[in-house]
Amino acid sequence: MCFLRRPGASAGWIWWRMLRQVIHRGLQSFFYKLGLFVSRHPVFFLTVPAVLTIIFGFSLLNRFQPDTDLESLVAPSHSLAKIERSLASSLFSLDQSKSQLYSDLHTPGRYGRVILLSKPGGNILHQADVILQIHRAVLEMKVNYKGYNYTFSHLCVLRNQDKKCVLDDIISVLEDLRQAALSNKTTARVQVSYPNTKLKDGRSSFIGHQLGGVMEVPNSKDQRVKSARAIQITYYLQTYGSVTQDLIGEKWESEFCKLMHKMQLDHQDLQLYSLASFSLWKDFHQTSLLARGKILVSLMLILLTATLSSSMKDCLRSKPFLGLLGVLTICISRWKTWRRMGPPLYMDMYVLCFLISGHGTKGVFELLSGWRRTRENLPFKDRVADAYSDVMVSYTMTSSLYFIAFGMGASPFTNIEAVKVFCQNMCVSILLNYFYIFSFFGSCLVFAGQLEQNRYHSIFCCKIPSPEYLDRKPVWFQTMMNDGHQHTSHHETNPYQHHFIQHFLREHYNEWITNIYVKPFVVILYLIYASFSFMGCLQINDGANIINLLASESPSVSYALIQQKYFSNYSPVIGFYIYEPLEYWNGTVQEDLKTLSQGFNTVSWIEQYYQYLRVGNISATNKSDFISILQSSFLKKPEFQHFKNDIIFSKAGDENNIIASRLYLVARTSENTQREAVELLEKLRPLSLIQSIKFIVFNPTFVFMDHYGLSVTMPVLISGFGILLVLILTFFLVIHPLGNFWLILSVTSIELGVLGLMTLWNVDMDCISILCLIYTLNFAIDHCAPLLYTFVLATEHTRTQCIKNSLQEHGTAILQNVSSFLIGLVPLLFVPSNLTFTLFKCLLLAGSCTLLHCFVILPVFLTFFPPSKKHHKKKKRAKRKEREEIECIEIQENPDHVTAV
Repeated sequence: MCFLRRPGASAGWIWWRMLRQVIHRGLQSFFYKLGLFVSRHPVFFLTVPAVLTIIFGFSLLNRFQPDTDLESLVAPSHSLAKIERSLASSLFSLDQSKSQLYSDLHTPGRYGRVILLSKPGGNILHQADVILQIHRAVLEMKVNYKGYNYTFSHLCVLRNQDKKCVLDDIISVLEDLRQAALSNKTTARVQVSYPNTKLKDGRSSFIGHQLGGVMEVPNSKDQRVKSARAIQITYYLQTYGSVTQDLIGEKWESEFCKLMHKMQLDHQDLQLYSLASFSLWKDFHQTSLLARGKILVSLMLILLTATLSSSMKDCLRSKPFLGLLGVLTICISRWKTWRRMGPPLYMDMYVLCFLISGHGTKGVFELLSGWRRTRENLPFKDRVADAYSDVMVSYTMTSSLYFIAFGMGASPFTNIEAVKVFCQNMCVSILLNYFYIFSFFGSCLVFAGQLEQNRYHSIFCCKIPSPEYLDRKPVWFQTMMNDGHQHTSHHETNPYQHHFIQHFLREHYNEWITNIYVKPFVVILYLIYASFSFMGCLQINDGANIINLLASESPSVSYALIQQKYFSNYSPVIGFYIYEPLEYWNGTVQEDLKTLSQGFNTVSWIEQYYQYLRVGNISATNKSDFISILQSSFLKKPEFQHFKNDIIFSKAGDENNIIASRLYLVARTSENTQREAVELLEKLRPLSLIQSIKFIVFNPTFVFMDHYGLSVTMPVLISGFGILLVLILTFFLVIHPLGNFWLILSVTSIELGVLGLMTLWNVDMDCISILCLIYTLNFAIDHCAPLLYTFVLATEHTRTQCIKNSLQEHGTAILQNVSSFLIGLVPLLFVPSNLTFTLFKCLLLAGSCTLLHCFVILPVFLTFFPPSKKHHKKKKRAKRKEREEIECIEIQENPDHVTAV
């Protein structure tokens, strides 16, 4: 190997160039030998993957079991809210506080919840008797477990005061209304206020989450209720942590949902919507059940598209079965992955089907294109080796980048378990897919090449007759047995150019896209694309709403929509925990507490106690008086006894101290309750660091929302950084550094385009969209890298001719793969699920943006910008001049030869 040093080129540059060429040629030589080895042992490489698939595919030994805890899957793993929950639980039992710490759908433990909705224009309060009948039916409902009958009273959360079941205060309001209706006296009418109402026992209760669709009496100072549309009742079950208790609770929830369905049939004047703790998980898995049939249809469409796109009129060189076997290769590698990893998240496996298909079928179509580029006069084993040498270098690079990207997503930096589990599955899938491509599909390519060399029909596997024999047969027979001999001319050395996609690109599309009059419109198109993408990137929304992962028509979604419509006036109840001793009798502390709770609707022993002191004109300006009156007088009153659960006393000698206490804050919100709850958390938490009062805030919803935006975007940032780092570090190891530079620009443009456009298409940043964004990085590299590297290495005189050759060489495989990928997405439109619709949108944008860049944007922009092809033209001129000089010298040395000529 000899390298000539250009004038002005440094020694370091020469060595880097030598190193790049040595590495590239070494890889090509390795894959040539690998292809030769596969072609010499095709039976081994065909049977071993098949046997492994049978062994692992039908094995009953699964290492993993489904995780039924949605919090561990979709909530951020490392969040401050979980630490705050532990601290709050160490002070006050959260199980006993479930009724006070109301949250929408993220209530911990076992529970049953029902919304009763009156007809339009009706008043739910007028149907108190009917609602109480339904309530009694729930209390009397029995669940049989091992011969014992359990009712709600056996399973409910008990109050500390009287050891009775904890029930919503709206039940007490309804009982008072029923008694008033039975007495038929207007003076006995119960006055219901909203959101705070006075109960019969003198307590003030917050019912903002139990009464919905409220219309108040005009000009009412005490906010009296005129009418209401909906009532929400929750039945909380005790959680002891035992398996038996959990099984009984699950059976009770199941019977509760059945009872609500039966009650709906019996009471047509009411609409009942029920929810239990297992409903979210059940409806989450409902998506996977709904998607099964559509996934099979997608597979059939991909098989059909791959088969048709691999076919030709030439019955000898057509490879329909190779396209079919290529897709089946990807399917069996996915099946093995699913059995190997187990089903920790069933829907992830359906998502995995589409993500791995795009990369797997790309390798299939690239190998098929590599086979078409080989010389027909070579033996089929050498042709297979040449195809491996030509294709597997770039496919290995893209597979490695896939592995790096999803490996980064599976790293400890990823804060969402569902994303981490999926990325682990994806890494295993990439490795198995790579192994199956070069082994199983490679052996299929060997057998197909052997049939072609022996002139067997690509479909019927029979010997193709001679041209003389075909000329004597009917037209239909000639069409079926046509091997392309009549199309071949003396100047056409590649019969594969009759493939319809390659013919379209060569004869029509390449000339059109490189036309000087088309280029301005492409530039305008890209500016429009970039502006919309940038506009969308400025409007990204966090997808913390778990409803986006459920089936669209599931009971949980129906319940959540009704809940959001009628019970979104107030935020989830925020527990405000003061975890250090505080001088509550100090006027400054009282002002600080008032400032912190300003703007909130408070349920607080402190506020009630201060009011109690003012009304009784009692002075408690020192510690002993404050605590003495609190214990001996205030907490003894029946209407204030429930506040005992909110204060922790300690006794040191004869002196009592308040070491911790809690109160509850509720904020006025709109229908976008979750976003406003996140804003409340972000406002309150910094105050705990700068205020003299040491406190924490907690609600079960915060576990899902705490830094959710950062948690979901972190995998994309880490994966993107990993890929960018690899591409930068390999700048001096690839054949041409400008190839990496253009690849980085292309991938960035596609990624930002998908991110911006999916935001404009109302897709939030949740687990599914994040996985699709990670995949988009690799999908873009998969399709742009071969095109760009072929362009930068081309030696034609002009950039236009270089891009034409690049499209002709790789355009067929890109178009085959992207079209199969996009057609396979169509059935997802018919799955009634928010999750699959999000998946469809993201993957459709990923495929469309990649196709736009490969066939429209890059072919035009590469004709404007470096690398320049002038030095190739100068080299060819220099070689031609050198050849002419050599001929002149030969003529001068041999004039007799000139005379003879």
